[in-house]
Amino acid sequence: MKQLIIITLFLLQSLLIFAQQEKSYVKKGNDLYQQQKYKDAEDNYRKSVEKKNQNIEGNFNLGDALYKQKKFTDASEHFNKLAGSANNKTLTAAAYHNLGNSFLENKKLEESIDAYKKALLNNPKDDETRYNLAYAQEKLKKQQQQNKQNKDNKNQNNKNQDKKNQDDKNKDNKNQDNKNQDNKNQDNKNQDKKDQQQQQPDKISKEDAERMLEALNNDEKQTQDKLKNKKLKGEKAHITKDW
Repeated sequence: MKQLIIITLFLLQSLLIFAQQEKSYVKKGNDLYQQQKYKDAEDNYRKSVEKKNQNIEGNFNLGDALYKQKKFTDASEHFNKLAGSANNKTLTAAAYHNLGNSFLENKKLEESIDAYKKALLNNPKDDETRYNLAYAQEKLKKQQQQNKQNKDNKNQNNKNQDKKNQDDKNKDNKNQDNKNQDNKNQDNKNQDKKDQQQQQPDKISKEDAERMLEALNNDEKQTQDKLKNKKLKGEKAHITKDW
């Protein structure tokens, strides 16, 4: 019996020491948190829940320290776990509120809205949560509108590009048609010229005509010279005189 009492007293003494250490770590963490030394505060809060994970203040403040360091993903995981394990509505509502804030900072709007709604289910009178819920819903609405606008703009740009491509194609086809027509017109001109040359084979140039005329004059002169030479030789001409 005495041995049992001694063991019981030892266990109680150990629990008291652990509780005092937890409180000491939480207090030191709170002091560091107020000094905005969030990493050091985080370390002390972790020590406060290291051996006994039931320290509510240490767990909650640990999530806050993670949030202040912009470790929003870690903070979300911590508050989500805390909200699921809390045994009173006030703590659950506070955990869901901070979970919503962590999601909001991480640009997870739909998740933040869901967290704020759960916070209000546990504490309907929390005006701060109600305000944050409305804020997140408005941001989600604007995001959806912007996404729709971006999609519409993308579709319009695609339509404009398709029209431009079609116009360029039509322009290329028109240019090719004009080029083909020019080639055809040139071929027709060449053929007409060829036909004209075939239809007027006797047509000669001015230079050719002058050369031909000069040649005829030379022939005429040579003929006159021959006749003159014959007379000079004394050849008698046959003259018939009708008196």
